[in-house]
Amino acid sequence: MKANLSVAQKPKALRRGSRFSVFAPASPADALDSAPGIAELERLGFVFSARTGEPDPAPEGYFASSAKRRLQEFLQLAQDPLSAAMIALRGGYGANYLLSVDLETQLPQEGSPKCLLGFSDLTSLQIYLWQRLRWVTFYGPMITAGFRQGAGAAKGYDKHSFLQAVSNSSGGWAVRLQAETLCAGEGQSGRQSVAPTAAEGMVLGGCLTLLEATLGTPWELDVRDSILVLEDTGMKPYQVDRALMHLWQAGKFEGVRGMVLGDFPGGAPAVPGSPTIREVCARILAPLHIPIVYGAPIGHTERPLLTLPLGIRARLLSSGEGTLEFLEPAVIE
Repeated sequence: MKANLSVAQKPKALRRGSRFSVFAPASPADALDSAPGIAELERLGFVFSARTGEPDPAPEGYFASSAKRRLQEFLQLAQDPLSAAMIALRGGYGANYLLSVDLETQLPQEGSPKCLLGFSDLTSLQIYLWQRLRWVTFYGPMITAGFRQGAGAAKGYDKHSFLQAVSNSSGGWAVRLQAETLCAGEGQSGRQSVAPTAAEGMVLGGCLTLLEATLGTPWELDVRDSILVLEDTGMKPYQVDRALMHLWQAGKFEGVRGMVLGDFPGGAPAVPGSPTIREVCARILAPLHIPIVYGAPIGHTERPLLTLPLGIRARLLSSGEGTLEFLEPAVIE
């Protein structure tokens, strides 16, 4: 049965005792790097669902294992009735190898999907699951990038937003974006509003270069009526400029209601005095006349990273540090 693309498919809420699996759709990580992240999730009351009877696959270059093995692992865990969550080991590169026009037919079409969590390279998979199956997923910490460092730590994770995202099934909640208002939006008169304005839409997006890479694919992200999340790491201002201009010229900003931009670590200008990433974003995106906040600790960040559900409606308030008010729960009972 084809998924109903007009209805978001939400996972079941995670509770104490809920089991989680770890999957590696992209690059490998050492077992010693994985243990602290698994222990952190167990400290929160979740139970690690370890694979038994299977040897750990050998990495293949910058991949955690062969494309066939990574796809097999993903499908097995997606269908595992004992596990409520699939948490990515790490990003890196390689999740796009799992995608195909018939992958959706191999995934559960009925019932609640798994609670799938990750960022960076996971954007490819998250966009696919939204476009083809309307799965709500979570842009947040991974085993070796966030959970390993711990709650509230540098390069760790924000505990409050994580637990609200995966456990709150009763209603909406708000996340302080710890950013700055880049654009307040447009008032009723069509002129720049003196008072900050708000925008409502579906929260979508992820890693800038991975979102850009969906252009031309059968699962190209439809961002109309969205609060678009964009972040990345190690990009110089001219590279961010190029990516944003590509999206602009491809028409991908048409109908976007608001934007939440990350803090783009490692993006200092190569030439002193040349434009910063913030200035590039302001120059290119301000003509959209929509609320935009810049510098949120999402995805690649040196700060405790926030967890943002992808695929539910929210209101972006472009006031001060910015606030994202989720208007519905991301999970169900």
